[in-house]
Amino acid sequence: MTSADMQATADTLNPTHERSAASDPAAGITEQKAITIAQQQFKGRVLAVNQIDHTYRVKILSSQGTVHTVLIDVHDGSVISAH
Repeated sequence: MTSADMQATADTLNPTHERSAASDPAAGITEQKAITIAQQQFKGRVLAVNQIDHTYRVKILSSQGTVHTVLIDVHDGSVISAH
């Protein structure tokens, strides 16, 4: 099987052509991992997740009605800011 055939097979199994960060550590953390990290800082419902350059911005609504924003480094998952 050629590499092109293997890629076509992989694309058939994963039609969205997405690659997880687990299979490519250089890609950084996934959006889901960023959410998990943010929810460790503040409990609540995730309102939005945006990636701007090398930062995930996760907005969380707490049970008290406060909106918190957590900035997370895409490459290593470190918390840049939480307020």
